[in-house]
Amino acid sequence: MIIRVGHGFDAHRLESDRTLVIGGVSIPYERGLAGHSDADVLIHALCDALLGAAGLGDIGQHFPDHDQANAGRDSREFLRVVVELLDKAGYRPVNVDCTIIAEAPRMTPFLPEIRLILASLLLIPPGGINVKATTTDGMGYAGRGEGIAAHAVVLISDTQVE
Repeated sequence: MIIRVGHGFDAHRLESDRTLVIGGVSIPYERGLAGHSDADVLIHALCDALLGAAGLGDIGQHFPDHDQANAGRDSREFLRVVVELLDKAGYRPVNVDCTIIAEAPRMTPFLPEIRLILASLLLIPPGGINVKATTTDGMGYAGRGEGIAAHAVVLISDTQVE
């Protein structure tokens, strides 16, 4: 059996006139994340973790921000493509542990829905997904409410394992 670990990180600044999307969920808030796509920091971090674990580069290589096809794109589409790339390379996700770093809005009410969305996109049981949120107690860009970040750690295995 082959198992591999990957880590991903992403951060985007908050700005007016954008919808806040995290983990595929539209979250009611007065600002959203700035970015070329929908700027879903959690899914971006997760894509990077999966790609890194499989040795397949990073999200910027596969979905560059200078490509107009990615303008405003739903990041769930990125994750679907990444799962297909892993499958072609002979890997599948086993489990995921993610952390959202945001002073506001409070993420706790949205975590169960995010977990179910990620499980369905990754084609693994919800028990293989953990999503949590934390603040920085007012420190740094997240603490000042300037942006939101996310970390993701993944375990993948070869598809030959039953």
